[in-house]
Amino acid sequence: DRLLIMIDGVFSMKIQQGGQYKELARIETGELTGALPYSRAQSATGNAFAIVNSKVFVLDKDHFKDLVCECHELTTVLVHLMTDRVRDFSRFQHQNEKLMALGKLSAGLAHELNNPAAAIVRSAESLEKHLETVPDKLKKVISMEIDDNQIDFVNELVFGKLSKGINKTESMMARAQREDELTDWLEDNGYGDCYMLAETLADFDFGADDLDVLKERMGVKEFPSMLSWVDNVLTTEKMVGEIKDASKRISTLVNSVKEYSHMDRSGDYEPTDIHQGLRTTLSILNHKIKKNQVTINEEWDDDLPKMAASPGELNQVWTNIIDNALDAMEEAGGTLTIHTERVGDQVNVKISDTGNGIPKDIQNRIFEPFFTTKDIGKGTGLGLETVQRIVENHHGSIKLESEPGKTTFEFCLPINH
Repeated sequence: DRLLIMIDGVFSMKIQQGGQYKELARIETGELTGALPYSRAQSATGNAFAIVNSKVFVLDKDHFKDLVCECHELTTVLVHLMTDRVRDFSRFQHQNEKLMALGKLSAGLAHELNNPAAAIVRSAESLEKHLETVPDKLKKVISMEIDDNQIDFVNELVFGKLSKGINKTESMMARAQREDELTDWLEDNGYGDCYMLAETLADFDFGADDLDVLKERMGVKEFPSMLSWVDNVLTTEKMVGEIKDASKRISTLVNSVKEYSHMDRSGDYEPTDIHQGLRTTLSILNHKIKKNQVTINEEWDDDLPKMAASPGELNQVWTNIIDNALDAMEEAGGTLTIHTERVGDQVNVKISDTGNGIPKDIQNRIFEPFFTTKDIGKGTGLGLETVQRIVENHHGSIKLESEPGKTTFEFCLPINH
């Protein structure tokens, strides 16, 4: 409620976040801060701390009318300063939004890319070692005394299994039983350390009966070399498949990032699939979902129409709300429920978590700029303010209901503007 002009000294302008102060700017000799004429600001968003002994000229807000009437040149300067202040604040706010979104995106990518990348390296190294044994196995295959019918039989058996791929639908109990049967068969037929061989055969749905038929068709003499060749083919296929799956996962993540950020697209409103944006956001935050042991419950309206929106901006909304929900369930896990439905000419999205809830005494403040209950480095206090601004730009509304054990943000967005 006062205009401050620094005659001599330095002030540090700070905002409070999570019980700690973060410096935004410094006011030095000849500069000014505080309230300005014609400003609609009701209260200061931060505090000023004198770094050195300072001398300040103070003008109470009650004298602004006299200032405007008597000091036209100074008033003009102050109005220009207010315009600069609004522009600088908007730039600062926009930059923080970008950094916040980038931080969440990079954190998610670092975790999600690490697993498939490590899988590719691991499988490539294993494949390299495996291929070192191929020449020796090839010599044994070449020296085998088998006819065309036997070769055709083996090819039909092996490539028939390969065409079906690795059996991923078998239950753990059935899989364990299959491996035990294969291990017993191999041990009964003179194979000592055969666990890895049994595991590979089980991957491709081989059973003890397949080995019986293979041994019968190949004969006792040629069976070991042929089984070694079969193992070689299956192992190679398995490792290549692992590399392919991990590569596809990386490709999917890259596409998710492109969808999330909507690269190479204009900022204009376009027909937007709400569910696609929610799926992409969940994919980006998947590392945090797994880390916090959160269950996702999707209650989605399959007939939900596309709505006119900025997809990239809506993704910021979903990211901020879901990320906060995951933070609320960080200690004990929980359930994140996303409900969508069409209500008249609107799309309704409800995002609920089973966290501790938002205390009633701060519920009316959570959309204020820089207000946060998180520690420094964990929150800027701009997330929910950004959410509110984006929703208002889309001519929508937000409703909050919160109590211990359940917090729900409900978004009502018009299908057409």
